[in-house]
Amino acid sequence: MGEPRKKRFYVSFSDTELAVVRTAAEREGMASAAWAGRQVRAVAQHTLVPVSLDAADVLRELVQARVHLRETVTALRALAAAGPPGAGVPESAATAVARALDAVVRVDEATVAVMRERRPRS
Repeated sequence: MGEPRKKRFYVSFSDTELAVVRTAAEREGMASAAWAGRQVRAVAQHTLVPVSLDAADVLRELVQARVHLRETVTALRALAAAGPPGAGVPESAATAVARALDAVVRVDEATVAVMRERRPRS
């Protein structure tokens, strides 16, 4: 669309890499070369910042920590509902709070790691 494209840019892929590109292109209803060209332009324009394979581990950690936080919040709500008012905080509630705080720290650390990874490479 727009001006005609007369310039060519050759890229080599392994069989596995090409399969990934083709799958992504098919998912978006595009030709592989058009999809790859769009991705290259997005990276060049800093609208898409590539991340390392380690980012997948960090994102998994974020997901696990979020699940843990949800479970901990559920446990805290159950404890709060079960105890009579003014009875003090039972040991299990204190443990749940400690677990929640640990999970918050893990989510914060993972988030900072992802933020560092996602900075533009210029």
